[in-house]
Amino acid sequence: MRAVYRNPRELAIKIKDVVDMYNEGLITYENLETTIIEMIKKNEDRVYKNGFMPTKLINVLGEERKAIIDEIAKKIEQ
Repeated sequence: MRAVYRNPRELAIKIKDVVDMYNEGLITYENLETTIIEMIKKNEDRVYKNGFMPTKLINVLGEERKAIIDEIAKKIEQ
């Protein structure tokens, strides 16, 4: 897996693919969580700018996937 994505669309597609793999039962929640946390840390401002996810990412991800990502991101803050 590539660590840093400069293109927001590529980043969104990778996040979408990982969440979809979890939803289809191909990876565990722990693997999903680890992957998403790593992606957020490596792509800090591209995933959350000032605490909010950019519209470009939301448009590709959709609200359901965004909710899953937000839930995982809250664990980083704690």
